[in-house]
Amino acid sequence: MPKVLISDSLSSLAKEVFENNNIEVDIKTELTPQELKENIKNYDGLIVRSATKVTKDIIESGQNLKIIGRA
Repeated sequence: MPKVLISDSLSSLAKEVFENNNIEVDIKTELTPQELKENIKNYDGLIVRSATKVTKDIIESGQNLKIIGRA
């Protein structure tokens, strides 16, 4: 099952939409850039708003990362 990390505050509806489509979701909104870099390897997708800055280092750390979405 694909796994997505939501790293910024979103409506609870976002989590529901993913789960209804058989996508596992974790919500971790207080990650430092270093923590995000260390954790992103566990996810297939990353959902951000404007608080999370997706840098080259974070993308390169995403070994399984297939998509980044900005709400």
